[in-house]
Amino acid sequence: MAVKTSNKLGKITVSDDAVTMVANYAASECYGVVDLVSRRVTDSLAQLFRSNTNTKGVKVTCDDHDIYIDVFVILKSGVSVDAVKESLERTVTYSVEYFTGMRVKAVNINVVGIRV
Repeated sequence: MAVKTSNKLGKITVSDDAVTMVANYAASECYGVVDLVSRRVTDSLAQLFRSNTNTKGVKVTCDDHDIYIDVFVILKSGVSVDAVKESLERTVTYSVEYFTGMRVKAVNINVVGIRV
């Protein structure tokens, strides 16, 4: 399902894949993030056959005008997990809201592992 809005100039539709790519890029650029990982093995297999690899580790759900984002990351060893999670949440929220003009209702950060 895509994010949709309208104003006096017309209707705007942003696909879930576009929102996912923005969230993926914002999350991968945060300090302390080593990699974004798939949630399940089936997601990893599906990723092998996709030409677009910028959607790994991010799940976007849209409900009316609200966006819910789940991010699955591996963090760098030695960083403050709470600080990185907070930074990730703020960065992803800002990037997606700036890109879409829509409200991000929640960003859930799931730390899958720690890598040296």
